[in-house]
Amino acid sequence: MARVPILLVLLAQLFLGRARVRSSSPLPLVLNTWPFKNATEAAWRTLVSGGSPLDAVERGCAQCERQQCDGTVGFGGSPDELGETTLDAMLMDGTTMNVGAVGDLRRIKNAIGVARKVLEHTTHTLLAGESATMFAESMGFINEDLSTDTSQALHLNWLTQNCQPNYWRNVIPDPSKYCGPYKPPSILKQDGSTYKETGNKYGHDTIGMVVVHKMGHTAAGTSTNGIKFKIHGRIGDSPIPGAGAYADDTAGAAVATGDGDVLMRFLPSYQAVEYMRGGEDPAIACKKVISRIQKHFPSFFGAVICANVTGSYGAACNKLPTFTQFSFMVYNSLKNQPTEEKVDCI
Repeated sequence: MARVPILLVLLAQLFLGRARVRSSSPLPLVLNTWPFKNATEAAWRTLVSGGSPLDAVERGCAQCERQQCDGTVGFGGSPDELGETTLDAMLMDGTTMNVGAVGDLRRIKNAIGVARKVLEHTTHTLLAGESATMFAESMGFINEDLSTDTSQALHLNWLTQNCQPNYWRNVIPDPSKYCGPYKPPSILKQDGSTYKETGNKYGHDTIGMVVVHKMGHTAAGTSTNGIKFKIHGRIGDSPIPGAGAYADDTAGAAVATGDGDVLMRFLPSYQAVEYMRGGEDPAIACKKVISRIQKHFPSFFGAVICANVTGSYGAACNKLPTFTQFSFMVYNSLKNQPTEEKVDCI
């Protein structure tokens, strides 16, 4: 059967759907990665009180930042190899296509709030590192230590375990056995490998959120403190438009979570939205994105959630021995509370 372009679906709803009762519409919609219920509720409250999709995404992600969702969002989690917690975040407005993002943000707790200021008060898309911190301070954010007793203990334990896992390769000393500092050998030993799993536990990760307004306007965003023990200065997929998140009112929105170093190479959120633009159901769009990445990295850790502008949604994930299902949150006008849903990985 030929795919139906998303704009035709919208027109059909406008002209044929007026007789339906209001409660039958699945819009507005809040969708986010992982069972971060409080973030879902915060976004929903913002929407129903008259806030914009962008407001809802910001407040939902900010809720996770304050609560340090699973230790992978906000301050006090995922120390890098120097023991510092740094943050990545992004907001995208699907109506204007404006984006604000920060990467490797240091000593500022409200990363998603700084991303909003980048969007609203600059013509740039992404600010990073110490310069992003300086910008945040100029916008009124407080410079404060993001480390906690928990993050410091994590880092100390990592050092006592010979800095395992880490994200170095083709260096000396052998990064699989020793801590750094590392340097490239005079003649690199090429073993043909392009990717190595560095951990055996997969858990919660970035909060990624999609919001679709009752009028079909979209927004998407992310916030994370990245992977534990990353190389100092590393930025993942979360603040990269089209990788961590993407929104476009003419099609829909999507967000990704998982191994950002792999995910960003495939722009999964952008690709999912483009599949939906071509008429694919959101669940199929998400699956097709995962399948594309599997061809190159069959053991990657990742998941994608997608929603089109009519309120249909879906999710998909890459199946691993310790990651066979992916949980995400849904709240729409057909539900009276945020609901955790699960999808089997492929």
